[in-house]
Amino acid sequence: MKQEIFLGNGAIALGLMEAGCQVMTSYPGTPSSEILPEVIRLVKSENLNTYVEWSTNEKVALDNAFAAAISGKRAACCMKQVGLNVAADTLMSAVYMGTVGGLVIISCDDPGPHSSQTEQDTRFMARLAKIPILDPATPEEARKMVGLAMELSEEFRIPFILRPAIRVCHARQDLAWDKLTNNPKKASFEKDPGRWAATPRFRFILHGELNKKLAAIGERFSDLSNINYHNLEEGKRYPLGIIASGVPFAAIQDILTDEKRDHIPLLKLGAPYPLPKRLTDEFMKACDKVLVLEETDTLIEYLLGDNQKVFGRISGHVPSEGELLPQVIFDCLNKILVEMKLEPFAHKGNTEINELVQNLGLPIRKPTLCPGCPHRASFFTIRKGRPKAIFTSDIGCYTLGLNLGAVDTVLDMGAAITMASGFYHAYKQDGVDQPVVATIGDSTFYHSGTAGLLNAVYNDARFILVVLDNLITAMTGMQPTPGIGIRADGSKGKAIPLERVIKGCGIDFIKEVDPYDTKAMGALMKEATQYVASPDGGIAVIIARHPCIIAYRGEAVPERIPVEITDDCNECNLCLDRFECPALYHDDTLGRASVNQALCVQCGVCLQVCPQGAIVRNAE
Repeated sequence: MKQEIFLGNGAIALGLMEAGCQVMTSYPGTPSSEILPEVIRLVKSENLNTYVEWSTNEKVALDNAFAAAISGKRAACCMKQVGLNVAADTLMSAVYMGTVGGLVIISCDDPGPHSSQTEQDTRFMARLAKIPILDPATPEEARKMVGLAMELSEEFRIPFILRPAIRVCHARQDLAWDKLTNNPKKASFEKDPGRWAATPRFRFILHGELNKKLAAIGERFSDLSNINYHNLEEGKRYPLGIIASGVPFAAIQDILTDEKRDHIPLLKLGAPYPLPKRLTDEFMKACDKVLVLEETDTLIEYLLGDNQKVFGRISGHVPSEGELLPQVIFDCLNKILVEMKLEPFAHKGNTEINELVQNLGLPIRKPTLCPGCPHRASFFTIRKGRPKAIFTSDIGCYTLGLNLGAVDTVLDMGAAITMASGFYHAYKQDGVDQPVVATIGDSTFYHSGTAGLLNAVYNDARFILVVLDNLITAMTGMQPTPGIGIRADGSKGKAIPLERVIKGCGIDFIKEVDPYDTKAMGALMKEATQYVASPDGGIAVIIARHPCIIAYRGEAVPERIPVEITDDCNECNLCLDRFECPALYHDDTLGRASVNQALCVQCGVCLQVCPQGAIVRNAE
């Protein structure tokens, strides 16, 4: 046996390998990004033959995994919760069609949200798609549940979802594990067009089969005593009980123990859908009132269907948004105890700690691009060159162009292009020549930019598209993109240059520039503006290409240029407000801007920014 402290996502990877997963696909997105790299680490260390890939998007990832599963292999696909939206078309059909081998879809939720567009609850997506779901409370439980999901998926011939939330994904736990071995099962696809290529009539039949599977799985969930269980004493009546799922279960368990309230019964639902009705009915009958603790929506409340008896989000006793942190759960339960005239908690929770932190007067620092980030130079030049434009942007590090005044809209992956096209046609309809500049990252463009660009070209939209190419998928952990030709495990793949893809979308104006050279990029912005406005013009695409300062430390700043700010600074604050490099700050002692040499990466871009020429090269 081996002993190792695993990240929650690593525990999931371990569970997959223990379950004999043979195919693993993913598109990176926090909080799911570490699962596939951990699978690769285990595959290499244990000499396994599991196939892994970073797919171009989540739908592609699920399609690949589903194909492996219906050939009889055990497969998995992982993504973040909004990534499941991208894969939803596949998901809905895959559940009807079923599987042969096991298929586990890991969708990591982000209550908070900490790094997502929404707080959407994957459990509701499971309800919509009619797919069983498991909801772990700890890394160790996630490890066990992913194996259980694989087994049940194979038994019932239906995909399963594992839904770890961010506190499970990024927690750490000491785990013991044994040697991993290869799954010997071979691919063997049996043709059955009535299932695998089903027409609407056949899908109607498959829907009936799916409903029968769900009823059987719901019964099985009532008997999974290590996943769904309660601590009721037979024949006893309780004024208040608690039903909890996922991370809130771990929190309420600790609170009840700390407050010596173990007499309050607790029902854990690690498998909330399909609802283990026999078990929940038993618990509901024993309690006068029930508090439901779940993240981040009201699935269990909805399925219980008794609004008169249930305290939760619908009744207003639990917040309708945000994480159910321990202090939030503590306050919710304490208020209910007071309302029901039961003994309240003796302690005050974290009130004193919260007041202490608030009184410290700590500065609030908004997220910002890294010192030396090429996107900063791109946004500075874009705003300077087209100050009256509408700036549509996308999902990635470069969303922080908000701070530089060069991002007006961020909808979803790929929407920089589709929104730009929409704005153009909306204003053109009114006879208004409204400039639009769209910005999208290289990985995001490969993910979902091509369809929007094809549509924009086909419908004769006119705007400037700046592809911010830093040669990596930076925000989610430095994963490779198709543009650099490196595969998930580090082996060589076939590079697909951005220029080739963009030209294939029908674009004639494609030019590359290094955004560190703000003058060259400014001149190119003018050229692109003229092209867009010309009768024979169209969409102009600029590839602003410079390596990520984190992923390529040496290449990103080949020549170190130390800088300083002289007394010529007149405190116009353009360098602080419009360029916003973290290495630049206002020095109260000097009464002007200054350089924090500990943060400065010596890229030298700021030399091109100051209108007074007060930022100069340090000769020392």
